[in-house]
Amino acid sequence: MISYVIGDATAPNVEGNKIIVHICNDIGGWGKGFVMAISKRWKEPEHEYRKWFKSKENFLLGEVQIVKVEDNIWVSNIIGQHKINKDENGNVPIRYDAIKVGLEKVAQFAKENKASVHMPRIGCGLAGGTWEKVEPLIKESLLINSIVTYVYDF
Repeated sequence: MISYVIGDATAPNVEGNKIIVHICNDIGGWGKGFVMAISKRWKEPEHEYRKWFKSKENFLLGEVQIVKVEDNIWVSNIIGQHKINKDENGNVPIRYDAIKVGLEKVAQFAKENKASVHMPRIGCGLAGGTWEKVEPLIKESLLINSIVTYVYDF
């Protein structure tokens, strides 16, 4: 079961190891949306994301970069958005299949590190997705692996 919380996803108030999950684009852009809250709290996730983009090494939809920001907190940069605007056919940037693949990788990391997962309603802001399509991906990747999962509404 997903626990829905009112609060700040960058400040999870639970014991133990925690992974903060968010969605990134595949063009190296960082500067709008939830990433601003991440950058306000920690510099490492943005720095590592930009370094990853420049390297072009596995910088692809569905890939995940996990950055340690505190002793028991990691930030997971999931590439789940193609570009940043609707395309010429009106398609929004979200890529649900990439988010599912990324969440499966996060689930593996969470199991290995006995961590809970914390996130805003990923993919439903600037990426243009709908929660009705994202929530099942969380169930199929995190909950099926018994990962304690929190979704935050600010």
